[in-house]
Amino acid sequence: MRWFGGCAPGRHLMVPRGARLIWNDPPVWVMGGWPGRTLRVVTDQQTQLALFGACSADDSDLLRAARSRDLATVCSGWAGSFVVARHTGTGLLELLSDAAGGCPLYLVETPGGTVWGSSSLALSSLTRRRVDRLWLTSYLANKLLLPADRSAWADVLPVPPGHRVVLAAGRAATVTAWWSHARRPYGHAVALVRRSLLDGVEARLGASRVSVDLAGMDSTTIAAIAARRGNLLTMTVRPEDREEGGDVDYAREFARRGTTHAWLSMTTDQLPFSRSPDQLPPSDEPAPSSASWTFFSAQLRAARDAGSTCHLTGDGGDNLFLPPPWHLTVLARRGRMVRLWRDAHGWARLRSISPWGIVVAAAQGDIQRVIQPWSAPPTWVLESAITGTAPEADPDALLIHEVRNVARAAHADRQLADELEMDLHNPYFDGLLLDAVASARPWHRYSTRRYKPMLADATGDLLPFRHRRRVTKGTFAGDFHSGLRLNLQRILRLADGHLAGLGLIEPLHLRSAIRRAALGVDAMWASLMPTLDAEMWLEATQHLPEISWTTHSRGRFLSA
Repeated sequence: MRWFGGCAPGRHLMVPRGARLIWNDPPVWVMGGWPGRTLRVVTDQQTQLALFGACSADDSDLLRAARSRDLATVCSGWAGSFVVARHTGTGLLELLSDAAGGCPLYLVETPGGTVWGSSSLALSSLTRRRVDRLWLTSYLANKLLLPADRSAWADVLPVPPGHRVVLAAGRAATVTAWWSHARRPYGHAVALVRRSLLDGVEARLGASRVSVDLAGMDSTTIAAIAARRGNLLTMTVRPEDREEGGDVDYAREFARRGTTHAWLSMTTDQLPFSRSPDQLPPSDEPAPSSASWTFFSAQLRAARDAGSTCHLTGDGGDNLFLPPPWHLTVLARRGRMVRLWRDAHGWARLRSISPWGIVVAAAQGDIQRVIQPWSAPPTWVLESAITGTAPEADPDALLIHEVRNVARAAHADRQLADELEMDLHNPYFDGLLLDAVASARPWHRYSTRRYKPMLADATGDLLPFRHRRRVTKGTFAGDFHSGLRLNLQRILRLADGHLAGLGLIEPLHLRSAIRRAALGVDAMWASLMPTLDAEMWLEATQHLPEISWTTHSRGRFLSA
């Protein structure tokens, strides 16, 4: 597993066996391979600075950050997804967590002091590797309402995105916010979206060859930016028997010099829920691609065989640029009734419901009823297991909350790709990009007449004309139905697995939901998939060997 970490300054510190030290006192380390420019270190007199992840900063920027009194201000304008660690001559160790959460950070308290790292699974070996029951029950009930002070592993504490951690010998860690979103005029926000995407993609092009998904508007935008450097492999997924329609037609419109295109046909034995020859790797938490691991791993292998070591996706574009109408409550509060009715009517038409209920909910400030008037907890999740609290009912706060949740979960997919020695990146989860989008007025981010207006205004000129006019995206719901039907008996057995043993689900109700989904009747995928992903995740982590730790004292390694 590829991860990084370190200890607070102190005398008796824990270091994982086999780690490669970045610096020695206090120890900061990496595990696994770090390709391209995903790990950089600078030293200036008594100050050491390490940057982990993809970042647009050059070496002079890093040196300026090392010397700065205000580390966060210097780093706030960098594109990418990264964590910064700085150790100064004063004996303090300073950490900046990623603003969007795409590069997570966790803390564990040990008798020798605080240990920090980028993998909650790795750090759980210091806390007897126990699943956090409250986190898991919240995940099953509604994975967007997770406890902010817990990770999937007991006693492994998440550092909130956009926060600063200060560690010193003999002191408890202090955690304070360094990032908050600002309001910008729409034109300024759009300009920052463009700069963030261009710089963020460019920061990930250190490999000799890069592969990119080529499907909807989001991934095509990433491909168009990456293609400016050349030697790019674009990959489009299509059903085994389809030669036209949907993403296939749009992919044919994309042609760039120095670009090679590959069609990936999803065969019957690669449908979601199929058994993979590559065992599902363990990860910090349930990975979004767990059910589709058979095809996902085949795609990564195909990219690797074609010479790519870095793969870029368009994941996260929908969360940023296609938000639900959270802004309706703001319009109602400001009395903008014409725009309120227009947007409510458009949302109701998409959901085949009456707009009147949405307007009433907006007037009452009930955001949850605006976006999901039919929502209910999954019937198979035991009522006593339902926990979690809703985020602040503000469109900006909701956007930030959702993006951070999805970005953190996507890190688990990166861990799956690491097992195949592929460096997976999601530029839409970059902190500077979130800052840009959240700075626009909520109603400017939403439109019933234009598809992803903010992204189109920022980068539409980079796309073929037909892509700029696109108003839909490809879906794979049919593949999930087909895959579930073909693998029904094996998936039904998951209902009697680890979650049932923990007393978190009712197997009878879960089996009923699985059968309905296989038939295409009342298939509530948003509720069902977290449960199936969680069961597969628990199975993948059952037999993982524990990490062996050593005691690091005054530059020497002693047996733990």
